[in-house]
Amino acid sequence: MSDAGGAGRPAPGGAREAGARAGPAAEPGAEDVKLITLARAARARVSAAEGAAVRDETGRTYAAAAVALPSLHLSALHLAVAMAVSSGASSLEAAALVSDGSDADPADLAAVRDLGPDAVVYHAAPDGSLRATLRS
Repeated sequence: MSDAGGAGRPAPGGAREAGARAGPAAEPGAEDVKLITLARAARARVSAAEGAAVRDETGRTYAAAAVALPSLHLSALHLAVAMAVSSGASSLEAAALVSDGSDADPADLAAVRDLGPDAVVYHAAPDGSLRATLRS
């Protein structure tokens, strides 16, 4: 799923200072709340274990749910990052992960960092409440 964003987007809100790993759940900005909403919708649509959404450098968004087939397993963040890359994104501004888990998988965070080393990752519970704001 892709959505064009405007050039006047607010900067990602709730980001912690550079160098911080994880912190208390800070209040995300409007565009970041949209990412969490997209991730929640992707998860709910197919009753997946997790949902994710990413925003690229142009403001386009990509949402995905985890895939669990007998021969294919993809996390929601891996799939959202892959969708962005395959659509021509050159960097990521922010990402959101919605899951029951208390922590984000380090491999998922690495996939986000590959394309967006400075991207903020919002980890939220299924009800949308923010668990953590993660930053490199």
